[in-house]
Amino acid sequence: MSKDIKHTKGSGNVFKDLGFEHPAEELAKVELASLIYDVIKKRELTQKEAAAVLGINQPKISALKNGKLSGFSIERLFSFLRALGLDIEIVVHPKRKKQGRIHFTASAVG
Repeated sequence: MSKDIKHTKGSGNVFKDLGFEHPAEELAKVELASLIYDVIKKRELTQKEAAAVLGINQPKISALKNGKLSGFSIERLFSFLRALGLDIEIVVHPKRKKQGRIHFTASAVG
C-alpha cells in the first residue's frame, strides 16, 4: 500500500525555507556557533571555563550551546574562534549559483 506523500523539497537552508530576512547569515551564525561549541567540548571546558576564555558570562555560553544566537554577530563569533586559538581564513570567489552563499570549512579544530 504505497501512497504518494506530497512534500516540498527544501532549499538546503532551513532559514530560507522559513522565510527569515537574512537566511545566509543566520545559517552562517549557526555553523560558527556549532564550531565554537565543538571546540569547547573537545577541550572539555566547563561552561564557566569557556566563558572565561571567551570573555563572556556563563549564560551566554548556554545560549550559544542552545542556538539562541540573536545576541551574537558573525564578527563576535569570529572573535570567539580567535580567543580559542583558531585562525580564520576567508576566501572570496564568484558565486556559483543564482544567489551567493556563506560557507565555512573547519579542519583539525580543538
